[in-house]
Amino acid sequence: MIKLRRFLYDYKKEVIIGPLCKLFEAVLELLVPLVMANIIDVGINELHDPSYVWRMGALMVLLAALGLSSALFCQYFASKASQGAGTKIRRALFEYINSLSHAELDRLGTPSLITRITNDTNQVQQNIAMCIRLLTRAPFIVAGSLVMAMTINLKLSLIFFAAALLIGLTLYFVMSRSVPIFTLIQKKLDRIGVISRENLEGNRVIRAFSRQKEECGRIDAATEELARTAIRVNALSALLSPVTSAVTNFAIIAIVWFGAVNVSAGSMQTGEIVALVSYMTQILLAMVVVANLVILMTKGSASAARINEVFETKPSVVEKNHEDITVKENSAKIEFKNVSFSYGDGDDELSGISFEIGRGQTVGIIGGTGSGKSTLVNLIPRFYDATDGAVLVDGVDVRDYPFALLRGQIGIVPQQNVLFSGSIRENLKWQDPDCSDEDIIKALKIAQAYEFVSKLPEGIDSRVEQGGKNFSGGQRQRLCIARAIVSKPGILILDDSFSALDFATDAALRKALRENTEGMTVLIVTQRCSTVMDADKILVISDGVLEGAGTHEELFAGCGAYREICLSQLKETEAVR
Repeated sequence: MIKLRRFLYDYKKEVIIGPLCKLFEAVLELLVPLVMANIIDVGINELHDPSYVWRMGALMVLLAALGLSSALFCQYFASKASQGAGTKIRRALFEYINSLSHAELDRLGTPSLITRITNDTNQVQQNIAMCIRLLTRAPFIVAGSLVMAMTINLKLSLIFFAAALLIGLTLYFVMSRSVPIFTLIQKKLDRIGVISRENLEGNRVIRAFSRQKEECGRIDAATEELARTAIRVNALSALLSPVTSAVTNFAIIAIVWFGAVNVSAGSMQTGEIVALVSYMTQILLAMVVVANLVILMTKGSASAARINEVFETKPSVVEKNHEDITVKENSAKIEFKNVSFSYGDGDDELSGISFEIGRGQTVGIIGGTGSGKSTLVNLIPRFYDATDGAVLVDGVDVRDYPFALLRGQIGIVPQQNVLFSGSIRENLKWQDPDCSDEDIIKALKIAQAYEFVSKLPEGIDSRVEQGGKNFSGGQRQRLCIARAIVSKPGILILDDSFSALDFATDAALRKALRENTEGMTVLIVTQRCSTVMDADKILVISDGVLEGAGTHEELFAGCGAYREICLSQLKETEAVR
């Protein structure tokens, strides 16, 4: 929690005044037993004066009213500080997560990050509010009650110290054993999030294979495991209240017993016994609050540790803010120099890749599943950094570009076709917010999407549901292609972006790209040889190694891997042109 204190810097006033209000309330609360003792010992036993009793009663009402007002002020300041800090943590988490590279996002996992932004932040937010309200008040009540008991009767105050020591030991026992379990609970919540996300996104696949029972079994097992862990920690936490109550009640019995002896001996008055019992009751209530606060703080510390883990994760791809990038006009548009890459598992996904792509060329990248095609193109916009070698764009190492400058000249259509809730117009304006309707319509026509978009009741203003679920796979793919080309990027990367298209649409799209992307360098990642046969250059990737580079005719004649791919899809008469 201490590492997150920076989010409270804008709420110093609330963090200071809130606890002070609670301390003022605690002081007033400690005065009440003394007033009560005076009513009994002075007003009733000594003076027999009803007016004195009424005056002291009015004073108790005034103390209660002041205490209530102080508590309300504290509640306001605690809410303001906790809600504000929670908002800042969520915003900072979201911004920092967006600064992480793909490698860190893959390692942390989407469901876990969602849990940290929502559930963990809520726990920390609640912890801040309760600490402002109770962290200073409860210990002060305990300490103040001990001091007040000592002023009344020093010997009987030893009972208070013994009770406080036993309760403190109980708190330490529970806290030391519950913190690791609360951390485990958060991890089990992550697991439930993973299973839930898989089931919601893959609902059609689950139904298609009639796996409903098996998936219900998975979620049942995960929730039962969470329940067992929660029951375990709650059973441990449940010890706090009964143990605290038992110790306090035994202490009250001891106070009444020994107090009665002292009253009989004439060394104490009845009101003082009542005051001591009141102080012990206050300690009991304060310890119950402390017990609940300990449980909350253990949850909060576990959640804070998970949030700090995100902030302490350093991105492997770091931006260099070089404003003086000098583009080399006579250089290749894209160049790979002996590039190797590994995801960190010990095996190289790419090994010794070297090639050049000229300006305005259309290049096909073909290879089997898992050969490293997508990994290769992901190095160009610096989603990952090459382990060895260098990737150059316009003769400049991509590691020297600011992200905005590098990615601003790249239009990319990833394997997973992702659209965002909103309208078609809003989705197509992602890279160029100032593009006109004419630019959008032209991009839709090139992507072969205008035909179905124009038939929609609202055209380009038609609604896009989350993930584009209200469109078919082929329609989503074409809309993503239109989004990539609407800003006229210098480099267009189509990562297996024709997979959901029929052959006629595929051919029409490739023809439209050739006719309307003059000067644009186009990279087409595919497994279809027919898609890349007309490319200016074809790169053949096999097991992370560049097997060949050249035109279709050159590779069909001289590259065995490419020839094998072609003959697995086409007749030899169709492959030979």
